[in-house]
Amino acid sequence: MFQVMRNGANRVDVDFAGKLDSNEMRTGLAELASQSEGIAHGRMLYRVGSFEMPTLGAMAVEVSQLPQLFKVVRRFDRMAVVADKGWVRKASELEGALIPGLEIKAFGSAQSAEAEAWLQR
Repeated sequence: MFQVMRNGANRVDVDFAGKLDSNEMRTGLAELASQSEGIAHGRMLYRVGSFEMPTLGAMAVEVSQLPQLFKVVRRFDRMAVVADKGWVRKASELEGALIPGLEIKAFGSAQSAEAEAWLQR
């Protein structure tokens, strides 16, 4: 599952769980680009549920969409990642350190309120 919802003028919420195949990845990335259209200095809440590695086809779709993804990422200043798995939280914060202009902070699933508060700052 890869769901994207616009949540106000400058926010997008993403829910990800399960194992993505190439069609779900393609659809999800297109929806992310569409829902974030017109956002500047945005915020994103990214919730990661039970996570399985995407299929090889899904990863190939993601790699082929990297130029579009970089355009989308530049629309956001902050991203809160809510995930149970520690390695997902660490990888998210590492990714934030590598992307100029994007601050990523990770939270455990019991810290959803803290993630919301951090996004509002």
